[in-house]
Amino acid sequence: MPKSPITITDEIGIALGNLADAATSPLTPTLRLGVTGLSRAGKTIFITALVHNLLNGTRLPGFAPLTEGRLIGVRLDEHEDHAVPRFAYEQHLGSLTGPEPAWPESTRRISQLRLTLKYQSRNWIGGLVGPSQMHLDIVDYPGEWLLDLPLLNLSYAQWSREALERAERVKDAEARPFFEAMSAIDATAEATEPAAEALATAFAAYLRESRKDGRALSTLPPGRFLMPGDLEGSPALTFAPLPPLPGHTDRRSLHAMLERRYEAYRRLVVRPFFRDHFARLDRQIVLVDTLRALNVGPDAVADLESAITAVMACFRQGSGNPVSRLLSRRIDRILFAATKADHLHHTSHDRLQAILERMVARAARRSRYHGARTASMAIAAIRATREGTIEDKGEKLPCIVGTPQAGEHLGNITYDGKTEIALFPGDLPGDPESVFQEGSVPVPLHFLRFNPPGGLSRSGDGAVVLPHIRLDRALDFLIGDWLK
Repeated sequence: MPKSPITITDEIGIALGNLADAATSPLTPTLRLGVTGLSRAGKTIFITALVHNLLNGTRLPGFAPLTEGRLIGVRLDEHEDHAVPRFAYEQHLGSLTGPEPAWPESTRRISQLRLTLKYQSRNWIGGLVGPSQMHLDIVDYPGEWLLDLPLLNLSYAQWSREALERAERVKDAEARPFFEAMSAIDATAEATEPAAEALATAFAAYLRESRKDGRALSTLPPGRFLMPGDLEGSPALTFAPLPPLPGHTDRRSLHAMLERRYEAYRRLVVRPFFRDHFARLDRQIVLVDTLRALNVGPDAVADLESAITAVMACFRQGSGNPVSRLLSRRIDRILFAATKADHLHHTSHDRLQAILERMVARAARRSRYHGARTASMAIAAIRATREGTIEDKGEKLPCIVGTPQAGEHLGNITYDGKTEIALFPGDLPGDPESVFQEGSVPVPLHFLRFNPPGGLSRSGDGAVVLPHIRLDRALDFLIGDWLK
Protein backbone atom coordinates (compact mmCIF):
# COMPACT_ATOMS: atom_id res chain seq x y z
CA MET A 1 0.00 0.00 0.00
CA PRO A 2 1.25 3.54 -0.73
CA LYS A 3 2.23 5.80 2.10
CA SER A 4 -0.10 8.56 3.24
CA PRO A 5 0.28 11.50 0.85
CA ILE A 6 0.08 14.05 3.68
CA THR A 7 2.81 13.89 6.29
CA ILE A 8 2.98 15.43 9.75
CA THR A 9 5.26 18.07 8.27
CA ASP A 10 2.59 18.86 5.67
CA GLU A 11 -0.06 19.17 8.38
CA ILE A 12 2.13 21.58 10.33
CA GLY A 13 2.70 23.62 7.17
CA ILE A 14 -1.04 23.74 6.45
CA ALA A 15 -1.78 24.88 9.99
CA LEU A 16 0.93 27.58 9.83
CA GLY A 17 -0.48 28.78 6.53
CA ASN A 18 -3.95 29.07 8.03
CA LEU A 19 -2.58 30.98 11.02
CA ALA A 20 -0.67 33.31 8.69
CA ASP A 21 -3.88 34.04 6.76
CA ALA A 22 -5.65 34.89 9.99
CA ALA A 23 -2.78 37.10 11.19
CA THR A 24 -2.74 39.24 8.04
CA SER A 25 -6.42 40.14 8.41
CA PRO A 26 -7.38 39.41 12.04
CA LEU A 27 -10.71 41.27 11.82
CA THR A 28 -11.63 40.19 8.28
CA PRO A 29 -12.32 36.47 7.85
CA THR A 30 -11.30 34.78 4.60
CA LEU A 31 -13.42 32.27 2.72
CA ARG A 32 -11.41 30.20 0.22
CA LEU A 33 -13.56 28.99 -2.68
CA GLY A 34 -12.23 26.22 -4.91
CA VAL A 35 -13.60 26.19 -8.45
CA THR A 36 -13.12 22.57 -9.45
CA GLY A 37 -13.80 20.79 -12.72
CA LEU A 38 -12.16 18.78 -15.44
CA SER A 39 -10.87 20.42 -18.57
CA ARG A 40 -13.47 22.37 -20.60
CA ALA A 41 -16.03 22.36 -17.81
CA GLY A 42 -16.07 26.19 -17.80
CA LYS A 43 -14.02 27.22 -14.74
CA THR A 44 -12.57 30.40 -16.27
CA ILE A 45 -15.98 31.54 -17.52
CA PHE A 46 -17.59 30.80 -14.16
CA ILE A 47 -15.01 32.79 -12.19
CA THR A 48 -15.16 35.75 -14.59
CA ALA A 49 -18.96 35.87 -14.45
CA LEU A 50 -19.06 35.46 -10.67
CA VAL A 51 -16.55 38.27 -10.09
CA HIS A 52 -18.23 40.63 -12.58
CA ASN A 53 -21.70 40.11 -11.14
CA LEU A 54 -20.52 40.58 -7.57
CA LEU A 55 -18.60 43.74 -8.42
CA ASN A 56 -21.57 45.27 -10.23
CA GLY A 57 -24.53 43.69 -8.43
CA THR A 58 -26.35 42.94 -11.69
CA ARG A 59 -29.06 40.32 -12.14
CA LEU A 60 -28.56 38.32 -8.95
CA PRO A 61 -32.15 38.00 -7.65
CA GLY A 62 -31.38 34.67 -5.95
CA PHE A 63 -28.43 36.06 -3.96
CA ALA A 64 -30.12 36.97 -0.66
CA PRO A 65 -27.56 39.47 0.74
CA LEU A 66 -27.99 41.59 -2.39
CA THR A 67 -31.77 41.39 -2.71
CA GLU A 68 -32.16 42.14 1.01
CA GLY A 69 -30.07 45.28 0.58
CA ARG A 70 -27.36 44.12 2.99
CA LEU A 71 -24.48 43.87 0.48
CA ILE A 72 -22.95 47.33 0.64
CA GLY A 73 -20.18 46.87 -1.89
CA VAL A 74 -17.51 44.59 -3.38
CA ARG A 75 -14.00 45.47 -4.52
CA LEU A 76 -11.04 43.68 -6.05
CA ASP A 77 -8.20 43.43 -3.53
CA GLU A 78 -4.53 42.53 -3.59
CA HIS A 79 -3.74 39.06 -2.31
CA GLU A 80 -0.97 38.65 0.26
CA ASP A 81 0.38 35.57 -1.53
CA HIS A 82 2.55 37.18 -4.19
CA ALA A 83 3.95 33.84 -5.39
CA VAL A 84 0.73 32.79 -7.14
CA PRO A 85 -0.25 34.61 -10.36
CA ARG A 86 -3.37 36.77 -10.31
CA PHE A 87 -6.45 35.51 -12.17
CA ALA A 88 -6.66 37.63 -15.34
CA TYR A 89 -10.19 38.87 -14.70
CA GLU A 90 -9.96 42.07 -16.74
CA GLN A 91 -8.50 40.31 -19.79
CA HIS A 92 -11.12 37.57 -19.67
CA LEU A 93 -13.92 40.08 -19.31
CA GLY A 94 -12.48 42.05 -22.23
CA SER A 95 -12.60 38.95 -24.43
CA LEU A 96 -16.24 38.38 -23.56
CA THR A 97 -17.44 41.96 -23.98
CA GLY A 98 -15.23 43.31 -26.80
CA PRO A 99 -16.35 44.29 -30.31
CA GLU A 100 -16.04 40.64 -31.37
CA PRO A 101 -16.90 38.63 -28.24
CA ALA A 102 -14.83 35.47 -27.74
CA TRP A 103 -14.58 32.91 -24.98
CA PRO A 104 -11.44 33.36 -22.88
CA GLU A 105 -8.61 30.87 -23.19
CA SER A 106 -8.69 27.83 -20.95
CA THR A 107 -6.64 27.88 -17.78
CA ARG A 108 -3.00 26.92 -18.32
CA ARG A 109 -1.59 27.65 -14.86
CA ILE A 110 -2.76 28.14 -11.31
CA SER A 111 -4.02 31.61 -10.37
CA GLN A 112 -6.12 33.28 -7.71
CA LEU A 113 -8.12 36.41 -7.06
CA ARG A 114 -9.31 38.15 -3.90
CA LEU A 115 -12.55 40.06 -3.46
CA THR A 116 -13.46 42.00 -0.34
CA LEU A 117 -17.17 42.11 0.44
CA LYS A 118 -18.66 44.74 2.75
CA TYR A 119 -22.08 43.91 4.18
CA GLN A 120 -24.52 44.56 6.98
CA SER A 121 -25.17 41.57 9.20
CA ARG A 122 -28.70 40.47 10.06
CA ASN A 123 -28.00 39.76 13.72
CA TRP A 124 -28.45 42.31 16.47
CA ILE A 125 -24.71 42.50 17.22
CA GLY A 126 -24.09 43.44 13.61
CA GLY A 127 -26.62 46.20 13.95
CA LEU A 128 -24.69 47.65 16.87
CA VAL A 129 -21.15 47.47 15.48
CA GLY A 130 -21.95 48.49 11.90
CA PRO A 131 -20.89 46.92 8.58
CA SER A 132 -18.67 43.83 8.42
CA GLN A 133 -16.16 42.68 5.84
CA MET A 134 -14.96 39.34 4.49
CA HIS A 135 -12.38 38.28 1.92
CA LEU A 136 -13.38 35.85 -0.82
CA ASP A 137 -10.36 34.08 -2.31
CA ILE A 138 -11.03 32.22 -5.58
CA VAL A 139 -8.51 29.68 -6.84
CA ASP A 140 -8.28 28.60 -10.50
CA TYR A 141 -6.07 25.87 -11.99
CA PRO A 142 -5.97 23.67 -15.12
CA GLY A 143 -8.52 20.89 -15.11
CA GLU A 144 -5.84 18.47 -16.30
CA TRP A 145 -4.00 18.90 -12.99
CA LEU A 146 -7.12 17.82 -11.11
CA LEU A 147 -6.74 14.35 -12.63
CA ASP A 148 -3.59 13.84 -10.55
CA LEU A 149 -5.22 13.94 -7.12
CA PRO A 150 -6.24 10.25 -7.10
CA LEU A 151 -2.56 9.36 -7.61
CA LEU A 152 -1.99 10.40 -4.00
CA ASN A 153 -3.50 7.07 -2.94
CA LEU A 154 -2.05 4.82 -5.65
CA SER A 155 1.30 3.04 -5.74
CA TYR A 156 3.10 2.66 -9.07
CA ALA A 157 1.84 -0.93 -9.38
CA GLN A 158 -1.76 0.11 -8.67
CA TRP A 159 -1.65 3.03 -11.07
CA SER A 160 -0.01 0.90 -13.79
CA ARG A 161 -2.67 -1.76 -13.48
CA GLU A 162 -5.52 0.77 -13.81
CA ALA A 163 -3.84 2.67 -16.66
CA LEU A 164 -3.11 -0.47 -18.67
CA GLU A 165 -6.64 -1.81 -18.15
CA ARG A 166 -8.08 1.43 -19.53
CA ALA A 167 -5.67 1.39 -22.45
CA GLU A 168 -6.63 -2.22 -23.26
CA ARG A 169 -10.21 -1.09 -23.85
CA VAL A 170 -9.04 1.09 -26.76
CA LYS A 171 -6.03 -0.97 -27.85
CA ASP A 172 -7.05 -0.99 -31.51
CA ALA A 173 -7.43 2.78 -31.62
CA GLU A 174 -5.37 5.53 -30.01
CA ALA A 175 -3.54 3.21 -27.57
CA ARG A 176 -1.97 0.97 -30.23
CA PRO A 177 1.29 2.97 -30.66
CA PHE A 178 1.83 2.93 -26.90
CA PHE A 179 1.43 -0.85 -26.69
CA GLU A 180 3.79 -1.25 -29.64
CA ALA A 181 6.38 0.91 -27.86
CA MET A 182 5.94 -1.07 -24.64
CA SER A 183 6.36 -4.43 -26.43
CA ALA A 184 9.57 -3.16 -28.02
CA ILE A 185 11.38 -2.66 -24.70
CA ASP A 186 12.70 -5.01 -22.06
CA ALA A 187 11.61 -3.68 -18.68
CA THR A 188 14.16 -5.87 -16.90
CA ALA A 189 17.09 -4.53 -18.91
CA GLU A 190 19.37 -1.80 -17.59
CA ALA A 191 17.61 1.56 -17.82
CA THR A 192 18.57 4.10 -20.46
CA GLU A 193 17.23 7.60 -20.90
CA PRO A 194 16.25 7.09 -24.58
CA ALA A 195 14.16 4.03 -23.65
CA ALA A 196 12.37 5.92 -20.87
CA GLU A 197 11.75 8.93 -23.11
CA ALA A 198 10.40 6.81 -25.98
CA LEU A 199 7.92 5.04 -23.72
CA ALA A 200 6.83 8.26 -21.95
CA THR A 201 6.37 10.03 -25.30
CA ALA A 202 4.17 7.21 -26.61
CA PHE A 203 2.11 7.19 -23.41
CA ALA A 204 1.63 10.99 -23.51
CA ALA A 205 0.51 10.77 -27.15
CA TYR A 206 -2.07 8.16 -26.15
CA LEU A 207 -3.37 10.44 -23.38
CA ARG A 208 -3.76 13.33 -25.81
CA GLU A 209 -5.61 11.20 -28.35
CA SER A 210 -7.95 9.91 -25.66
CA ARG A 211 -9.06 13.43 -24.74
CA LYS A 212 -10.28 14.37 -28.21
CA ASP A 213 -13.97 15.04 -28.80
CA GLY A 214 -16.08 11.96 -29.35
CA ARG A 215 -13.50 9.71 -27.72
CA ALA A 216 -12.72 8.33 -24.37
CA LEU A 217 -11.86 9.14 -21.02
CA SER A 218 -11.79 11.74 -18.28
CA THR A 219 -9.82 9.62 -15.82
CA LEU A 220 -6.45 9.64 -17.52
CA PRO A 221 -3.67 10.88 -15.24
CA PRO A 222 -0.98 12.13 -15.05
CA GLY A 223 -2.53 15.46 -15.93
CA ARG A 224 0.82 17.23 -16.31
CA PHE A 225 1.54 15.00 -19.30
CA LEU A 226 -1.26 16.93 -21.04
CA MET A 227 -0.22 20.34 -19.72
CA PRO A 228 3.34 20.10 -18.38
CA GLY A 229 4.14 23.81 -17.99
CA ASP A 230 7.69 24.36 -16.74
CA LEU A 231 8.06 20.63 -15.99
CA GLU A 232 8.21 19.68 -19.68
CA GLY A 233 11.15 17.38 -20.33
CA SER A 234 11.95 16.80 -16.65
CA PRO A 235 12.62 13.27 -15.33
CA ALA A 236 9.53 13.62 -13.10
CA LEU A 237 7.45 13.60 -16.32
CA THR A 238 9.40 10.83 -18.03
CA PHE A 239 7.63 7.64 -16.96
CA ALA A 240 4.84 5.34 -18.11
CA PRO A 241 2.90 2.36 -16.74
CA LEU A 242 4.38 -1.13 -17.00
CA PRO A 243 3.07 -4.60 -16.09
CA PRO A 244 4.32 -5.93 -12.73
CA LEU A 245 7.53 -7.94 -12.49
CA PRO A 246 7.03 -10.35 -9.54
CA GLY A 247 10.20 -10.85 -7.57
CA HIS A 248 12.21 -8.40 -9.68
CA THR A 249 14.35 -6.10 -7.51
CA ASP A 250 17.14 -4.81 -9.78
CA ARG A 251 17.28 -1.06 -9.13
CA ARG A 252 19.15 -0.52 -12.40
CA SER A 253 16.30 -1.84 -14.55
CA LEU A 254 13.97 0.32 -16.64
CA HIS A 255 11.01 -0.84 -14.56
CA ALA A 256 12.66 0.35 -11.36
CA MET A 257 13.61 3.69 -12.93
CA LEU A 258 10.03 4.39 -14.07
CA GLU A 259 8.70 3.46 -10.64
CA ARG A 260 11.12 5.89 -8.96
CA ARG A 261 10.07 8.65 -11.35
CA TYR A 262 6.39 7.99 -10.68
CA GLU A 263 7.05 8.32 -6.95
CA ALA A 264 9.00 11.53 -7.61
CA TYR A 265 6.02 12.88 -9.56
CA ARG A 266 3.71 12.18 -6.62
CA ARG A 267 6.16 13.67 -4.13
CA LEU A 268 7.36 16.74 -6.03
CA VAL A 269 4.29 17.65 -8.11
CA VAL A 270 1.03 16.18 -6.85
CA ARG A 271 1.48 16.37 -3.09
CA PRO A 272 2.57 20.06 -2.99
CA PHE A 273 -0.31 20.94 -5.34
CA PHE A 274 -2.77 19.31 -2.95
CA ARG A 275 -1.12 20.61 0.22
CA ASP A 276 -0.75 24.23 -0.88
CA HIS A 277 -4.15 24.66 -2.50
CA PHE A 278 -6.76 21.94 -1.97
CA ALA A 279 -6.04 21.29 1.71
CA ARG A 280 -6.92 24.91 2.55
CA LEU A 281 -10.35 25.25 0.94
CA ASP A 282 -13.56 26.16 2.78
CA ARG A 283 -16.10 25.83 -0.02
CA GLN A 284 -16.11 24.08 -3.36
CA ILE A 285 -18.04 24.12 -6.62
CA VAL A 286 -17.55 21.14 -8.93
CA LEU A 287 -18.31 22.06 -12.55
CA VAL A 288 -19.35 19.10 -14.71
CA ASP A 289 -19.69 19.08 -18.51
CA THR A 290 -22.53 16.57 -18.36
CA LEU A 291 -23.82 17.24 -21.87
CA ARG A 292 -20.53 16.35 -23.54
CA ALA A 293 -20.45 13.00 -21.75
CA LEU A 294 -24.06 12.32 -22.74
CA ASN A 295 -23.21 13.01 -26.36
CA VAL A 296 -20.40 10.43 -26.36
CA GLY A 297 -22.34 7.64 -24.66
CA PRO A 298 -22.66 5.51 -21.51
CA ASP A 299 -18.92 4.70 -21.32
CA ALA A 300 -18.07 8.40 -21.15
CA VAL A 301 -20.85 9.02 -18.60
CA ALA A 302 -19.63 6.18 -16.38
CA ASP A 303 -16.05 7.36 -16.78
CA LEU A 304 -16.95 10.91 -15.76
CA GLU A 305 -18.77 9.51 -12.72
CA SER A 306 -15.64 7.57 -11.74
CA ALA A 307 -13.44 10.64 -12.23
CA ILE A 308 -15.60 12.81 -10.00
CA THR A 309 -15.80 10.14 -7.29
CA ALA A 310 -12.03 9.55 -7.31
CA VAL A 311 -11.16 13.25 -7.23
CA MET A 312 -13.65 14.09 -4.49
CA ALA A 313 -12.27 11.30 -2.29
CA CYS A 314 -9.02 13.30 -2.08
CA PHE A 315 -10.55 16.48 -0.62
CA ARG A 316 -10.65 17.31 3.07
CA GLN A 317 -14.36 17.56 3.85
CA GLY A 318 -16.40 18.06 7.00
CA SER A 319 -18.02 20.58 9.27
CA GLY A 320 -15.97 23.21 11.06
CA ASN A 321 -16.05 26.43 13.03
CA PRO A 322 -13.93 29.61 13.13
CA VAL A 323 -11.63 28.15 15.80
CA SER A 324 -10.96 24.79 14.11
CA ARG A 325 -10.49 26.56 10.78
CA LEU A 326 -7.37 28.25 12.15
CA LEU A 327 -5.55 24.91 12.25
CA SER A 328 -7.27 22.54 9.84
CA ARG A 329 -9.65 23.75 7.17
CA ARG A 330 -12.43 21.48 5.92
CA ILE A 331 -14.78 21.94 2.96
CA ASP A 332 -18.21 22.21 4.54
CA ARG A 333 -20.29 23.02 1.44
CA ILE A 334 -20.03 21.50 -2.03
CA LEU A 335 -22.07 22.48 -5.06
CA PHE A 336 -22.18 20.13 -8.04
CA ALA A 337 -23.10 22.13 -11.14
CA ALA A 338 -23.95 20.84 -14.62
CA THR A 339 -22.60 23.57 -16.88
CA LYS A 340 -23.84 24.78 -20.28
CA ALA A 341 -27.49 24.57 -19.28
CA ASP A 342 -28.08 27.22 -21.96
CA HIS A 343 -27.53 24.48 -24.56
CA LEU A 344 -30.91 23.06 -23.53
CA HIS A 345 -34.38 24.55 -23.26
CA HIS A 346 -35.34 25.27 -19.66
CA THR A 347 -37.92 22.47 -19.80
CA SER A 348 -35.02 20.00 -19.80
CA HIS A 349 -33.07 21.56 -16.92
CA ASP A 350 -34.75 19.37 -14.28
CA ARG A 351 -33.71 16.26 -16.22
CA LEU A 352 -30.17 17.55 -16.59
CA GLN A 353 -30.01 18.13 -12.84
CA ALA A 354 -31.38 14.63 -12.17
CA ILE A 355 -28.70 13.06 -14.39
CA LEU A 356 -26.03 15.09 -12.60
CA GLU A 357 -27.35 13.99 -9.20
CA ARG A 358 -27.16 10.37 -10.28
CA MET A 359 -23.63 10.93 -11.62
CA VAL A 360 -22.31 12.46 -8.39
CA ALA A 361 -24.36 10.33 -5.98
CA ARG A 362 -21.39 8.37 -4.61
CA ALA A 363 -19.25 11.47 -4.17
CA ALA A 364 -22.13 13.38 -2.54
CA ARG A 365 -22.90 10.57 -0.09
CA ARG A 366 -19.27 10.46 1.00
CA SER A 367 -19.20 14.23 1.47
CA ARG A 368 -22.38 14.23 3.57
CA TYR A 369 -21.04 11.36 5.67
CA HIS A 370 -18.04 13.51 6.57
CA GLY A 371 -20.29 16.42 7.52
CA ALA A 372 -20.34 18.56 4.37
CA ARG A 373 -23.55 19.95 2.93
CA THR A 374 -24.09 19.28 -0.80
CA ALA A 375 -26.42 20.51 -3.54
CA SER A 376 -26.78 20.06 -7.31
CA MET A 377 -28.09 22.36 -10.02
CA ALA A 378 -27.93 23.08 -13.75
CA ILE A 379 -26.28 26.42 -14.53
CA ALA A 380 -24.80 28.58 -17.25
CA ALA A 381 -22.40 31.18 -15.85
CA ILE A 382 -22.80 33.14 -19.09
CA ARG A 383 -25.81 32.41 -21.23
CA ALA A 384 -24.91 32.16 -24.94
CA THR A 385 -28.43 31.43 -26.20
CA ARG A 386 -32.00 32.55 -25.73
CA GLU A 387 -35.18 30.48 -26.00
CA GLY A 388 -37.83 30.25 -28.69
CA THR A 389 -40.06 27.79 -30.55
CA ILE A 390 -39.87 26.19 -33.97
CA GLU A 391 -42.51 24.28 -35.90
CA ASP A 392 -41.79 20.83 -37.30
CA LYS A 393 -44.52 18.95 -39.18
CA GLY A 394 -47.18 20.97 -37.45
CA GLU A 395 -45.68 20.42 -33.99
CA LYS A 396 -44.25 23.28 -31.99
CA LEU A 397 -40.94 22.41 -30.37
CA PRO A 398 -39.03 24.39 -27.73
CA CYS A 399 -35.71 25.56 -29.13
CA ILE A 400 -32.64 27.60 -28.33
CA VAL A 401 -31.42 30.50 -30.48
CA GLY A 402 -27.75 31.41 -30.80
CA THR A 403 -24.75 31.74 -33.11
CA PRO A 404 -22.66 28.55 -33.48
CA GLN A 405 -18.90 29.04 -33.49
CA ALA A 406 -17.10 28.99 -36.82
CA GLY A 407 -16.42 25.43 -37.94
CA GLU A 408 -19.24 23.85 -35.93
CA HIS A 409 -21.34 21.56 -38.08
CA LEU A 410 -24.68 19.79 -37.95
CA GLY A 411 -25.38 17.23 -40.64
CA ASN A 412 -24.10 18.69 -43.90
CA ILE A 413 -24.09 22.26 -42.64
CA THR A 414 -20.89 23.94 -41.43
CA TYR A 415 -21.42 27.27 -39.67
CA ASP A 416 -19.45 30.44 -40.32
CA GLY A 417 -19.53 31.88 -36.78
CA LYS A 418 -21.82 34.75 -37.85
CA THR A 419 -25.16 33.10 -38.62
CA GLU A 420 -27.75 32.86 -35.88
CA ILE A 421 -29.83 29.68 -35.86
CA ALA A 422 -32.80 28.21 -34.01
CA LEU A 423 -32.05 24.67 -32.80
CA PHE A 424 -34.10 21.96 -31.15
CA PRO A 425 -31.39 20.36 -29.00
CA GLY A 426 -33.28 17.13 -28.29
CA ASP A 427 -34.85 15.58 -25.22
CA LEU A 428 -33.01 14.21 -22.22
CA PRO A 429 -34.34 10.90 -20.88
CA GLY A 430 -36.77 11.04 -17.99
CA ASP A 431 -34.99 8.16 -16.21
CA PRO A 432 -31.43 9.20 -15.24
CA GLU A 433 -30.42 5.56 -14.79
CA SER A 434 -30.91 4.88 -18.49
CA VAL A 435 -27.83 6.90 -19.53
CA PHE A 436 -25.60 4.68 -17.35
CA GLN A 437 -26.83 1.35 -18.70
CA GLU A 438 -24.25 -0.60 -20.69
CA GLY A 439 -25.24 -0.98 -24.31
CA SER A 440 -27.53 2.05 -24.35
CA VAL A 441 -27.08 4.47 -27.24
CA PRO A 442 -25.82 8.03 -26.73
CA VAL A 443 -28.49 10.61 -25.95
CA PRO A 444 -29.41 12.16 -29.34
CA LEU A 445 -28.50 15.75 -28.55
CA HIS A 446 -27.63 18.41 -31.08
CA PHE A 447 -24.74 19.82 -29.10
CA LEU A 448 -22.97 22.79 -30.70
CA ARG A 449 -20.51 25.31 -29.32
CA PHE A 450 -21.99 28.80 -29.43
CA ASN A 451 -20.31 32.20 -29.53
CA PRO A 452 -20.62 34.41 -26.46
CA PRO A 453 -23.72 36.63 -26.44
CA GLY A 454 -23.41 39.89 -28.37
CA GLY A 455 -25.22 43.20 -28.01
CA LEU A 456 -25.17 43.03 -24.23
CA SER A 457 -27.32 45.45 -22.27
CA ARG A 458 -25.98 47.72 -19.54
CA SER A 459 -27.09 48.48 -16.02
CA GLY A 460 -28.06 51.94 -14.79
CA ASP A 461 -24.44 52.74 -13.90
CA GLY A 462 -23.13 51.54 -17.26
CA ALA A 463 -21.86 48.07 -16.29
CA VAL A 464 -22.21 45.32 -18.87
CA VAL A 465 -24.90 42.79 -17.93
CA LEU A 466 -23.82 39.17 -18.44
CA PRO A 467 -26.88 36.91 -18.78
CA HIS A 468 -26.73 33.66 -16.83
CA ILE A 469 -28.76 30.72 -15.57
CA ARG A 470 -28.83 30.20 -11.78
CA LEU A 471 -25.47 31.80 -11.10
CA ASP A 472 -27.21 33.78 -8.37
CA ARG A 473 -28.52 30.65 -6.67
CA ALA A 474 -25.09 29.02 -6.90
CA LEU A 475 -23.51 32.08 -5.31
CA ASP A 476 -26.07 32.13 -2.51
CA PHE A 477 -25.41 28.50 -1.65
CA LEU A 478 -21.63 28.93 -1.71
CA ILE A 479 -21.15 32.14 0.29
CA GLY A 480 -24.55 33.52 1.31
CA ASP A 481 -24.44 32.12 4.86
CA TRP A 482 -21.16 33.93 5.54
CA LEU A 483 -22.93 37.26 4.97
CA LYS A 484 -25.74 36.74 7.50
